[in-house]
Amino acid sequence: MYLVTKNINFIKSVESILNKEPVIRAEKSLKEFNPNLKVIVLEQTARTANDAATSLGCKVGAIVKSLLFKAGEHFVLCLVSGDKRCSLNKLKNILNEKDVSMANPEDVKKITGYTIGGVSPTGHLIKTKIFIDENLKNFTSIYAAAGHPNAVFEIDFENLKALTAGKIEEITE
Repeated sequence: MYLVTKNINFIKSVESILNKEPVIRAEKSLKEFNPNLKVIVLEQTARTANDAATSLGCKVGAIVKSLLFKAGEHFVLCLVSGDKRCSLNKLKNILNEKDVSMANPEDVKKITGYTIGGVSPTGHLIKTKIFIDENLKNFTSIYAAAGHPNAVFEIDFENLKALTAGKIEEITE
């Protein structure tokens, strides 16, 4: 974990964020994969891709949106570049499923263990299929949520693929 700020109140809140169960779970999963990966606590929220890009000083496309979809009776997590939209029609075709929709907040929490705005691509409560947007490979470094709207981690595309065991699919429109 590293931190850049002069705000003493923020410094006090960092420990609180790092001690939250979802952040601990995400960090544990990251460290098991690569002990050098670190959770970054942001002073400003990273609840949206635009917020995260502003806080990190990077392009919106370098932000990984973790979006959970309900496909019939199953769920699939799509890791999408922050400047793209996930295509329901493409998901329906890939999954050969007529009924595909965004998961509701309760299902997101139940399946991933995270609340919307802090859904990490790793450390889920229930193992689910993961699709990765190939547009993320256009960035040297990408940033994904780490269990809280103010917590992210930095990783490269190949390591994100390995960390999540995700399948590269054309899922954006």
